[in-house]
Amino acid sequence: MEGAPPYVIEMLHITKEFPGVRANDDITLQLKHGEIHALLGENGAGKSTLMSVLFGLYKPEAGEIRKDGKTVRINDPNDATALHIGMVHQHFKLIEVFSVLDNIILGAEDTKLGFLQKKDARKKVQALSERYGLKVDLDAKVEDITVGMQQRVEILKMLYRENEVLIFDEPTAVLTPQEIGELMHIMRGLTREGKSILFISHKLNEIMEVADRVTVLRKGKHIGTVHTKETTKTELSRMMVGRPVQMVVDKEPADAGDDVLTVKDVSVPSRLYKRDAVSKVNFSVRAGEILCIAGIDGNGQTELIHALTGLERPSCGHISLCGIDITSASIRQRSLKGMSHIPEDRHKHGLVLDFTLEQNLVLQRYYEPRFRNGIFIRFDEVRSYANALIRQYDVRSGQGPITPVRSMSGGNQQKTIIAREIDRDLPLIVAVQPTRGLDVGAIEYIHGQLVAQRDAGKAILLVSLELDEVMNLSDRILVMYGGEIVGQFDPAQVSTEELGLYMAGAKRQKEEAWRV
Repeated sequence: MEGAPPYVIEMLHITKEFPGVRANDDITLQLKHGEIHALLGENGAGKSTLMSVLFGLYKPEAGEIRKDGKTVRINDPNDATALHIGMVHQHFKLIEVFSVLDNIILGAEDTKLGFLQKKDARKKVQALSERYGLKVDLDAKVEDITVGMQQRVEILKMLYRENEVLIFDEPTAVLTPQEIGELMHIMRGLTREGKSILFISHKLNEIMEVADRVTVLRKGKHIGTVHTKETTKTELSRMMVGRPVQMVVDKEPADAGDDVLTVKDVSVPSRLYKRDAVSKVNFSVRAGEILCIAGIDGNGQTELIHALTGLERPSCGHISLCGIDITSASIRQRSLKGMSHIPEDRHKHGLVLDFTLEQNLVLQRYYEPRFRNGIFIRFDEVRSYANALIRQYDVRSGQGPITPVRSMSGGNQQKTIIAREIDRDLPLIVAVQPTRGLDVGAIEYIHGQLVAQRDAGKAILLVSLELDEVMNLSDRILVMYGGEIVGQFDPAQVSTEELGLYMAGAKRQKEEAWRV
């Protein structure tokens, strides 16, 4: 636009404080018209806080926000929407029992004489869907669609409100590799249409692929803004963490021992369809190895893990842990018999969000003699234990052990779960997407912890959608497709392209190759 200011958004000298922490310390960020601008930083670096200031969720203690060169006041999300600023949050803001269409138009409904004009809204949403390649079923309930589809609903919500500035907070944290590729394509299409995008991410590959410029934050401070064409992943990771980061997992070949977990002919019914989500699955995990289950999301991995950890009951088959049948055991019994679990959904199954950090760290252990005196909990011992884990795992929180977990960043919530589960020192660790939402420094640390546990003789069952993680970390790979295991591989002898064919159902090994 000739004569238009060079920046659509300017956040100048923004400072935002919370009890015990300065989340944003004199940060300046400038977004050009039609660019994808990435915001990169460690967990707790202040990225989401800065974007929440722009969207009106927080009021800064100091600083100025300009839109198209003019100073604006954004007191709440309604002010942001009026300025055509929209945001897709890391944890989606959708009403699960409403339809897709109802979620998109909620709060921006067209009415005539007090009556909702849903037909006109449907036409507008369908036109937007076709224009931007965002195919969704408008009549489906949100609770019945995939996470990738839910994200499309969030994007359509922004487009329906004719937003010009689109904020994506960790948009790929819950997506499959295929969905990530689709999102990158959609983002480029949006900028071609004149939209400007702010993109929070930890994933350097995605930033290098799609972003025009990158602003790096570290511990609430602005470290620098660079063009992606003029930098490297190594340099960005150094700016983000403050030191060189090991991108490849350094580990010796596995020295596998006896079976720790054995799964025989296990089937798990589907909650959505009249068929099994998992069908006659067989495998074992041995002491001293990392066995990874790879696959595109929605092929039975979640249901299988729920059956192994006691969140669901299998319809048939047997599960053994350290030689003991646990098929019908409760979650507590499985824990006592030697199973740690890093769950896929940290909010639903990993944490009690309204508890403090120290309370969450002892959720699995508060009943042990160390933490109780008769029927009373020894809070001094809980505090001491929590402080030790916080230091060891670098869990960042504004008020230390008494911080409400709900107020912590997603990455530090994940570190809390990992610290709790690894420290229990049990023979089996079931780790589902353990590095989801973590920065490269934290990923390096967690991978190192898992390898150290393997080398100490633990059996590790890893479920990951990240092919780089699958190839780097695993000693054996099983691929799931359509609720069945379709192949077993040595990561040193298979390519990501070959794995992709099995994950897509294009190839399949004979069952004898992996059956227990």
